[in-house]
Amino acid sequence: MSKDNLYLEGFASPEGTKKFRDDALIKGISKSHFKIFDELYLSSIGMGTYLGGLSIKEDLEIEDAVYESIKTGAINVIDTAINYRAMKSEKSIGRALRRLIKDGIITRDEIFISTKNGYITNDGDYPQIDVLEYMQKMYISTGVIKEEEISSGYNVLNPNYIARCVDKSLCNLKLKTLDLVYIHNPLESWNQDINKQEFFEMLYKVFEVYEKFRKENKIRYYGIATWTCFRVNEENKEYLSLEEVNNLAINVGGKDHGFRFIQLPYNLVYSEALFLKNQSIAQEKNLTILEAAKKLGIGVFSSVPLFQGRLLNSKIPEYSENLTNQVLKLVQIIRSTPGILAPLLGQKKIEHVKENMKVAEIPLLSEKQFKSAIKILTKN
Repeated sequence: MSKDNLYLEGFASPEGTKKFRDDALIKGISKSHFKIFDELYLSSIGMGTYLGGLSIKEDLEIEDAVYESIKTGAINVIDTAINYRAMKSEKSIGRALRRLIKDGIITRDEIFISTKNGYITNDGDYPQIDVLEYMQKMYISTGVIKEEEISSGYNVLNPNYIARCVDKSLCNLKLKTLDLVYIHNPLESWNQDINKQEFFEMLYKVFEVYEKFRKENKIRYYGIATWTCFRVNEENKEYLSLEEVNNLAINVGGKDHGFRFIQLPYNLVYSEALFLKNQSIAQEKNLTILEAAKKLGIGVFSSVPLFQGRLLNSKIPEYSENLTNQVLKLVQIIRSTPGILAPLLGQKKIEHVKENMKVAEIPLLSEKQFKSAIKILTKN
């Protein structure tokens, strides 16, 4: 078998994702569970793969959780990063996708796969080689990057490194095409080392790589996955204007550029996306990041919907008579937020998958219900 035959061809398409939606409705999933972005039908919950150790047991748990999440019809959005579990999360997803396709459950064009690059990482299948040794052997000694091109936040924006990371992610996932690649926390990782002008110059070169790879059909879209830069005020050193980033993408790729997504934390503690008016578009001031993204045609995925488990012990007020489960109450409010495509929910245990996916059978809150729920929640 040739190397090419080991890689899955295709990417998420309007026809494929609509078929996934139609099949999901037969399985009892609510029609409103799917949101349309750029003609793609995307589930309003995505699966994240951040947490976990490097054991074979956890490899299998994540593989099975991805398999089961997609099989239920509740999820066709899978999120990862090259550094998550030292590349092992990407590899687990790749195995799960091949099983799903082999078993006739899906085709490649029904599933939206995103990954991230920028952070340094080693390969978890070779745990005896730590991160810094791996970087030295693979990238520094071979002249791909210089040691001083690693930021104090352990991030690299050298375009040679970014290109290698995309190719490595494709290899780990065994895909011909990635639906979405984010540059991972770039400003958060570099703001201590460079000024804003230098940052944009480096980001421009990263976007050049992404646009080149779009032409080669290695990626479909690109974006920025963030932690703080869209959740702080303009005077903060870590602040980023979405309009400036979008204009940068236009300068690199023209009006049909591929910068179409961002990711940021959003939950009942990190609620800035909904309330903080820190963005401007043209002459329009005082927009939230969700409002700005909508005006620019940029999709928003959100991370840490459960605040990494810390919200599970909080008393969440009753805002809907349909929900009693704590996880589902938290996920429902996040996925019903106008402007959010999907929260990314980390899950490894099959019993958690089965429990969490029940929310997909419940319709999203209407805009009126959401506003009412937010009033109840913010009072508490």
